[in-house]
Amino acid sequence: MSIRPEDMRYPAGKSFAWGLQHVLTMYGGIIAPPLIIGSAAGLHAAELGMLVTAALFVSGCATLLQALGVPGFGSRLPLVQGVSFAGVATMVTLVTGGGGLPVVFGAVIASSLIGLLIAPLFAHIIRFFPPVVTGTVITVIGLSLMPVAARWAMGGNPAVPGWGSTTNIGLAALTLGMVLLLNRIGNAAVKRLAVLLAMMLGTLFAVVGGKTHFSTVLNGDMLAFPGVLTFGMPVFNVAAILSMTLIVLVLLTETTAGLIAIGEIVGTRVDSQRIASGLRADMLTSALAPLFNSFPQSAFAQNIGLVAITGIKSRYVVAAGGMILVLLGCLPVLGRIVAAVPMPVLGGAGVVLFGTVAASGIRTLGKVDYKENMNLVVVATSIAFGMIPIVMPSFYDQFPGWVRTIFHSGISAACLVSVTLNIIFNSVAKRPVSVHPSRDGNL
Repeated sequence: MSIRPEDMRYPAGKSFAWGLQHVLTMYGGIIAPPLIIGSAAGLHAAELGMLVTAALFVSGCATLLQALGVPGFGSRLPLVQGVSFAGVATMVTLVTGGGGLPVVFGAVIASSLIGLLIAPLFAHIIRFFPPVVTGTVITVIGLSLMPVAARWAMGGNPAVPGWGSTTNIGLAALTLGMVLLLNRIGNAAVKRLAVLLAMMLGTLFAVVGGKTHFSTVLNGDMLAFPGVLTFGMPVFNVAAILSMTLIVLVLLTETTAGLIAIGEIVGTRVDSQRIASGLRADMLTSALAPLFNSFPQSAFAQNIGLVAITGIKSRYVVAAGGMILVLLGCLPVLGRIVAAVPMPVLGGAGVVLFGTVAASGIRTLGKVDYKENMNLVVVATSIAFGMIPIVMPSFYDQFPGWVRTIFHSGISAACLVSVTLNIIFNSVAKRPVSVHPSRDGNL
């Protein structure tokens, strides 16, 4: 019996090295939401640090559940989970509205439980995802991540000195060049570690150039387990729950797109049952996250690019990354080491990683038949809708809140538009018309 690509096992050393690549790829994205929300809540530095370590710990647990799975929960695919950016704006609004973090945590728990209940129904939309839809969504996932890579390359934060400097962008270009060179001249083992090696070399150049240092790594706690309900008992506010439920629908859409994308890249079958298990894991960990002072979880699209470019499709490698995240959540000193990797280094690696995701979507679209049908219109319109919030973030500012929530994400916008247009043009339009013969046998 042949082994599925995602079930391949590798020696522990290689698995953890490849898993570390996943952690470095998503580290910047995973710590940003707790920093933004915590700052809005007026937390001091120690409390912000606790939110970050909690995010790492919960994301590691969520990744382990998604990759390894238990009956009914987990897709058993190489999909990395992390704190979602989708609900940051809503949670900032809630936390500054007088209720603080307890209202946010209560809304996350309740809305995630609602998402857990509807996950099996949501999973049945898989039949509406033919290649013309999946290719479009995967392409937009990659394109929507490019601004992230650009921000990282420029320095990560406009408020930090040196933002957009030639030094930062030069460091990103150097890291990108290292990734490309190692993939060109390296053997199979080096190619699989190309991203990690390039980031290590980029960080070394940054240390020599005085752009980063490790002098503060030993400052602070070495061991710290995540607290439970540190900010008090959750408060369940109906309006807040309704707001977060809309976010949960977006998360379900984005995770479904991520599951389909990773299945396409790995080359394995992703059916409605597998999607339902993946969504249940997503929602269960999101519901439990507030107990450990963290926020909703979803699939991290940037790591899909790492799977594509390295060719390492094993879920056990991703599980090793999940274990590293758990350790980072319990050992703040390790988190400080990872945090010392400069943002431009991450940006240089991100360019090729995120571009690889888009290229995978284009490859899928290359299999689509465009003759005598509306597929070209479906693809063109869907990609355009996916790009609108990226090229013009304020486009939906004058629309109702629920419209902004759904369409502010290029991924969810492209997903909804492509599914809708495919149904209209390729399902309803092609439905045979019932024609009854006349009495003389003629039509």
